[in-house]
Amino acid sequence: MNPNKPKQQRRRSRGMTLIEIMVVITILGLIAAAVGVAVIPALGDAREDRAALDIKSIETALKLHYAKTGRFPDTSAGLGALVENRTLEQLPKDPWQNDYVYLNEGGRPVILSYGADGTAGGEGENADISSAPAHTSKG
Repeated sequence: MNPNKPKQQRRRSRGMTLIEIMVVITILGLIAAAVGVAVIPALGDAREDRAALDIKSIETALKLHYAKTGRFPDTSAGLGALVENRTLEQLPKDPWQNDYVYLNEGGRPVILSYGADGTAGGEGENADISSAPAHTSKG
């Protein structure tokens, strides 16, 4: 019987070595980085999709308001007229916590979100999202 054998067995049963722990942490870091690279762009797309859905919902409320009153609210009355008329319970905020902008352009309603920066124009996540297909905002 080898006298060193019990000592070797005790050493192995004590746990993981520092190198093994470092390898596991490195692998977990690589996985987290890969997930982050995939998720962060999707978050921006999800915000844009939510803004588009909110705008569709506001458009539906505007159509209901039109059916009740025979006209769309003036730009000065804004979307607040939908809450006063109880067409909407409350006005939604865009995904960047800004108010939606309402314009009545010659009897045609336009709803806008100015994107992440909250100002007219921009590209990417800062781009305007509008109910009008080719609306150019004036800043």
